[in-house]
Amino acid sequence: MRSLPLPLALTARLSPVAVLAAAGWALSSGPLAAPQAAEHKPADEKTETQSASAPSTSTVSKTYSAAPAPCDSVAKKTVESLVPGAKTAGKEIPSTDSELRRTCSWNALKGYNYRWLDVSFEVMGSDEAAEKAYKGRIEEKSGGGAVPGLGDTAYSIVNLTTEDKQETREGQVFVRASNALVVITYNGSDFESKKAPSTDTINKGAIKAAKEAVAALEGGKG
Repeated sequence: MRSLPLPLALTARLSPVAVLAAAGWALSSGPLAAPQAAEHKPADEKTETQSASAPSTSTVSKTYSAAPAPCDSVAKKTVESLVPGAKTAGKEIPSTDSELRRTCSWNALKGYNYRWLDVSFEVMGSDEAAEKAYKGRIEEKSGGGAVPGLGDTAYSIVNLTTEDKQETREGQVFVRASNALVVITYNGSDFESKKAPSTDTINKGAIKAAKEAVAALEGGKG
């Protein structure tokens, strides 16, 4: 098998990185009692009033506290199907915070067919923060559509690019599940025909990987 150079668009890909949103809570005390009324209140009532106006120390509970191992989130047979010739163990991408952001990649050139799959998990401080990040990701992704029954909300899109007459078709699936985001990127090219896999092939492959990744996230809940 002869070695073929990969298009610049494939060799310079960057894994999706999300900017985590920070959540804060402002707590305020109740209205102060009039001085005259406070002077005549029994001691028990004063204690109850002070207790009621004390700031709460409770925090927002999170469904997910850490990202699962991304390279174990997709079944080996799925990797073999979507990325023929790839090492099924995958390669985890270094992260600045592996507790909250983790990504695994698989890619291979088999014959003239090239495939690339990324699976990313991002855990955020609250459902609201994850929802904001999710909306930010998809607001510029026109032409896609909702994926029902996947996480709390999910969206998929497929795009075709051409460079030096070589087509590459890439699909992405974005899923919000409580306070976590799951992002799948799947693309492919045929270097003999210069054509790309069909939209249906790429979209179904990306959604299949997304379903398995979400199941892995839910299975590691805690």
